[in-house]
Amino acid sequence: MRASAAATHARLGGPGQWLLTLPADYIAGTQVLLRSVLAGAEPVILDEHADLTSAVAQLKQPPRYTSLVPTQLTRLLQREPDAEALAMFDAVLVGGGAIEDDLRRSAQRRGVPVVATYGMSETCGGCVYDGVALDGVEVEIADSGRIRVAGPVLFDGYHGRADLTATVLQDGWFQTSDLGRIDGEGRLEVLGRVDDVVVSGGVNVPTGAVAARLREHRAVTAAEVVGAPDAEWGQVVVAVLSATGLDLEQVRDFVSATHPRAWAPRRLVLVDEVPLLPNGKPDRGALERLARRSAPPR
Repeated sequence: MRASAAATHARLGGPGQWLLTLPADYIAGTQVLLRSVLAGAEPVILDEHADLTSAVAQLKQPPRYTSLVPTQLTRLLQREPDAEALAMFDAVLVGGGAIEDDLRRSAQRRGVPVVATYGMSETCGGCVYDGVALDGVEVEIADSGRIRVAGPVLFDGYHGRADLTATVLQDGWFQTSDLGRIDGEGRLEVLGRVDDVVVSGGVNVPTGAVAARLREHRAVTAAEVVGAPDAEWGQVVVAVLSATGLDLEQVRDFVSATHPRAWAPRRLVLVDEVPLLPNGKPDRGALERLARRSAPPR
């Protein structure tokens, strides 16, 4: 934990004062508190009813940092006072999920210094910033396509589960459940989770890529894609959207414009808000329940 916190401050340019916006019992929130302790700077805590501008004004020890998930960033950018407050930070870490290019560009236009992070509890939080591993961290892609991580930020193992630990932690390397590649500039690109593939009619459909495409539609506020059992196809791709004025055929055509037709969702669930966990990540359990209840088209 200390190694991770120290590496974060080294990458960002030194210790500072943090604004806590995430639950403290999740690794991203825990790390905000630990970084604050190591920096000797009391964190400012933003509760759900607080005003971001007022919270930022309480940060008296520059540099100013905070950590968000993409959903939080999206919502804050929609309110001009909040967008202006975000621009007052020296770095805004965004993790817990992929940050779409449009969202990042929107933040940059408003002067928000976004840093896209990749990591998990087993790596004590973010260990790769903007595609580049933190100091002391090594990243490689296994033959299976999985991302592997080594370095002082790794956990020691799962409590009481030596068997599970042995399957993912070998010779100092942690094998994640994420697929990735290293681009021509040596940066890590996360392609999705191993279990984020729906096999429909014998075709492997990467749900992350489909969801990313749907988020590009101007009528879509939020999008997630999961699989549901189906008697004919084995599994079908189900789009869960917070959107207006869209039907299934429009969704299928939009996805098919850039991806194979076989990737297009065969079912559509429209919701007021995509279900999220307290840490801002998609609630996969709730999404899968919605998908299972979705009626096949007749």
